[in-house]
Amino acid sequence: MPKLKVILVIALMMMFSLTSYAGEKIRIGWVYAMANAPVLVANEKGYFKEQGIDVEIKEFKSGPLLHQALSAGELDMAYIGAPPVYHWFSRGLESRILAKVNYGQAAVISRKDSGVNQLSDLKNKKMAGVRKGSGMDVLLRGYVLGDAAKLKPDTELEIVSMPTGNMDSAVDEKVVNAAFIWEPFTSQSLIRGNTQLIFDMNKAVPKYPWYIVMAMPDTLKNKRTEVIKVLRAHKQAVEYLNSKPNAGNGIIAKAFNLGEVTDVNGKKHGPTEIVAMARERLGWEYELKKEDMEFIQRLMNYSYELGFIKKRLTVEEIVDNSFMQEAIAMK
Repeated sequence: MPKLKVILVIALMMMFSLTSYAGEKIRIGWVYAMANAPVLVANEKGYFKEQGIDVEIKEFKSGPLLHQALSAGELDMAYIGAPPVYHWFSRGLESRILAKVNYGQAAVISRKDSGVNQLSDLKNKKMAGVRKGSGMDVLLRGYVLGDAAKLKPDTELEIVSMPTGNMDSAVDEKVVNAAFIWEPFTSQSLIRGNTQLIFDMNKAVPKYPWYIVMAMPDTLKNKRTEVIKVLRAHKQAVEYLNSKPNAGNGIIAKAFNLGEVTDVNGKKHGPTEIVAMARERLGWEYELKKEDMEFIQRLMNYSYELGFIKKRLTVEEIVDNSFMQEAIAMK
């Protein structure tokens, strides 16, 4: 009998451990960018486990690669820029934006001796950018060049598409005069000392939203409880990152394999110093506020005017705040 009792106790313990992850696994993709740090922090700090959900996270080097995984049914949710989500929506993918991830991150840098000291100097010059029609390209063409610089892309300057990791060297080697870049690449470049910051997007539009949390239609319909728990963990991660200036810097530096950067004077700057500098241009929030909604609408308008989507969309069609509000209300 004692042996039977022991077996029963072990069986009950195994059942408890299994039920602690009630529901199916939630597969989350994220674009490989420092601004998406909350998903890394939530995983590393065990916040997903605290919420009782089994989560698998997978990184993607770009939005188009992540989209392929979503289209193949390999993901349930994603940390990605807002433009790809409404671009896909306009083509029939009824996913929704549920929460904010970050604000800031984008900037324009130029070589110090290039003669490009402000946005207007980009006229008749070459600038490094990302693939035409991508999320960051919408921001570049619509706001940075259109509204801020009053320049016509492809007419008054040339945009040279390239991977973000190549932009700093392209500027340094005079392949291009400037680059539309983001963290940690901006900070790495500025620390080296050959480049200068000529435009900080977050100063132009303080706390503008960029990366968001989205979910697929079937996930929203069939896994509401799990989605809300993911958002609870997301909220915890954002609150941790905001708890003090260096919170999570070690996690971020490790995740992005940041090495030392040597400046023009031979001084070495460590990985956490790079992260600290990057945080001067970006931060994290989880709620989509009125001004965030207005900015996403502005991005949608740019996409339509640039011909990237065929019909006008409204932010109310794409954003569903009810999931985040339920996550906030949970005790």
